[in-house]
Amino acid sequence: MFDLDGVLTPTAEVHMRAWQRMFSEFLAARGVAEPYTDNDYFDYVDGKPRYEGVRSFLRSRGIDLPDGSPDDPADAETVCGLGNRKNDLFAAVLATDGVQPYPGSVDLLDQLRDAGPQLAVVSSSKNAPAVLAAAGLAERFGLVVDGVVAADEELAGKPAPDTFEFAARRLGAPVNRSIVIEDAISGVQAGCAGGFGLVIGVDRGVGPERLHAAGADLVVADLAELIKE
Repeated sequence: MFDLDGVLTPTAEVHMRAWQRMFSEFLAARGVAEPYTDNDYFDYVDGKPRYEGVRSFLRSRGIDLPDGSPDDPADAETVCGLGNRKNDLFAAVLATDGVQPYPGSVDLLDQLRDAGPQLAVVSSSKNAPAVLAAAGLAERFGLVVDGVVAADEELAGKPAPDTFEFAARRLGAPVNRSIVIEDAISGVQAGCAGGFGLVIGVDRGVGPERLHAAGADLVVADLAELIKE
């Protein structure tokens, strides 16, 4: 079971830029001197459902906003409004620039296709189907559990293991025989909390030490390292 952003596609970088712009503009408008940094992304936002990422970061700055509604406009001063503002920025970049999957990830998927295991994407993002389609990977996976599925099924987001456990049930795969591949601390924590057979961390910037500390059994810099010769 693969996370998407940062594991299969470099869209984590697009998410990072969108969060950076949104939060930086928000903090500046409120006169907050402490800037938003990449560490804030890894500590409070990465891998979490969008609105929970907003809540987590705001708590770190002692800022209290009403939750609002998922239908809030992007200029609303609510948790959902900020999350929707960030999503608009992400969608604009995706539509303009597209996305190419990591070559090493594609190579691993090629090998796994020949080997025959069941493959799923488990992502907090509601954009996961669009990203998979843009990257030409949609047909590689028999199951996609994204933010929309999680909301419909009332599944807690990462670092809770619920979305991974749901995917395993849908695949008919025992948890202790399933592999979770994640680049986010919250995702690794989810795999560890669920008792999955193997949790692989992909270090795209968070650092191998932090991924191991979160519960990763193995950490690689690229999925090509997992290919058997």
